[in-house]
Amino acid sequence: MASVATKPFRAAARSFRLVAGRARTLVERARGRYRAHRPAPAHTTAPTTTPVPTTALTRAPHPYWRASGLVAVTLLGAWLGLLVVGSVDTPVGPVDTRMTLRPSLTGGTKVNVSPLGALELRSHYAPLRLDVDVDRLDQERASALVDHPERIEGLEDEISSDVGSGALGLGVRSVVAVVTGACALGLVVYRRPRRALAVGGLALTLLAACGATALATWNPKSVLEPKFSGLLASAPSVVGNARSIATEFDVYQRELARLVTNVTKLYDAASTLPAYEPDPSTTRVLHVSDIHLNPAAWHIIRSLVKQYEIDVIIDSGDTMDHGTSAENGFLDPIPDLGAPYVWVRGNHDSPATQQAVKKLGRRHGARVHVLDSGVPVNVAGLRLAGWGDPQFTPDRSVAAEGDPAEETEGGKLAASLRAQRDAGTPVDIAVGHNPVLAQQTDGLVPLALTGHTHNRRTKTLEHGTRMMTQGSTGGSGLRAVEGRTPDKVQASVLYLDRDSRRLQAWDEITLGGLGLSKAEVARHLPEEVKPGAPPSPALSPSPSPSPPPGSPPPSPLSSPSSHSSPAWPSARSSRSWGNSPATGR
Repeated sequence: MASVATKPFRAAARSFRLVAGRARTLVERARGRYRAHRPAPAHTTAPTTTPVPTTALTRAPHPYWRASGLVAVTLLGAWLGLLVVGSVDTPVGPVDTRMTLRPSLTGGTKVNVSPLGALELRSHYAPLRLDVDVDRLDQERASALVDHPERIEGLEDEISSDVGSGALGLGVRSVVAVVTGACALGLVVYRRPRRALAVGGLALTLLAACGATALATWNPKSVLEPKFSGLLASAPSVVGNARSIATEFDVYQRELARLVTNVTKLYDAASTLPAYEPDPSTTRVLHVSDIHLNPAAWHIIRSLVKQYEIDVIIDSGDTMDHGTSAENGFLDPIPDLGAPYVWVRGNHDSPATQQAVKKLGRRHGARVHVLDSGVPVNVAGLRLAGWGDPQFTPDRSVAAEGDPAEETEGGKLAASLRAQRDAGTPVDIAVGHNPVLAQQTDGLVPLALTGHTHNRRTKTLEHGTRMMTQGSTGGSGLRAVEGRTPDKVQASVLYLDRDSRRLQAWDEITLGGLGLSKAEVARHLPEEVKPGAPPSPALSPSPSPSPPPGSPPPSPLSSPSSHSSPAWPSARSSRSWGNSPATGR
């Protein structure tokens, strides 16, 4: 049994001797070549009878060469030391973990939750990355938590203590590994104890510099915006809902404690991931766009609606490819997706497509709504308005009118939104297919949703409106096979406060395109929602240009609002919408 247990160490020792011998050979070969190309200087004086030592006839290597060799031996020895013994096994709450330091160009922390996937945190920027592998769940400790729920209250302190002791142990072990590896390789290469000690000292200095860099760039709130991969696509189950992220995640230790606690629940769920438990004060909006006749999009949307408990789906257009009547049958699954569906026309959707979507909304029990001409619709407690794309360009044979047409129709939408605001019934979300059209709503709504570009992007406009451009939820349809790599399927889940109807957080969901199975979920928070951020200023009203000639005057909503002020509602204001025919829920 002893021989079996020492096999890994013997293999590591053989690898170490092989690398050390190779490094010594390279150093001696380089030193010999340098001496061969540097002949001894000619003597101007007459030779004496005293013999000249052989070492005096050769010049010592250049200091730069010696320094470069010293640094190379130091880095290689330190890396070998970390590779062989630079990790610690430590229990963290109910799970057993292995912490490891790895060389990296960008730093950060990576938590591997096998077999569910991994999450990455931008915790620091340094040449070292912290890898945390969750090896297994201790059944006894997990069962104790299940049988005695009162122990969960003290679990955060326990986990913080476990992480602290594990990090301290990892630090001490890493110092020993780096110094020992560097000294051992230096002794093998240079065969001089003094030079080996110099290599070990340099390794310790470099490790201390890396630690100082990591400490200076340490971001304890990096867990607020993790990047998930693998089966951890149900990231909200691990991180928590938007409200708890914005108000409770103040200390990194508490974040890690909550993370490990939820990972425990994931393991305890065995073969199925736990369902996402939505905050009752959060409205969840699924933003999709540019499906382009991809039938797989309906399955993805239906799955997201069920998993995230979606309240309303907003489609910012280009559901079709050519907008023909023969394509209208593709729309049939919309009423059965499990949530109200709000749609706006894109440049690949024809007027016939729009009529087909309206026809779906007239079915008994269907909750399908079409946004156009700035007419507001109340769905799931949100007030929505939009404008269909003025251009219909199903293929390249149709000449596009360009941005001027989008700006003109966007101005009409802005005039309608301004009239709604002045009437005391402001719109919460504006929807348009083309970002150029949606930009005209800046300062009139807190949030604008667009598509068209097949490139997801979020930015805050000049007057405070946040414009979110969605990628292609259909993976660009048949266009996905035009390039070398298939386009990714993209969608977003937006979390809005049910009272103020302001954006609290959003999850960007990315699925591998045709033939791929990779899934990623990245959570983001607006700057004004992150802990410690100052309160966001009210939206500044945009200039009020006169409506374009020929545009119909916008009509205010018939039902009065409970707010008489035309200004934006405050962060804690509340308003209930009546069950009008336009209400989706």
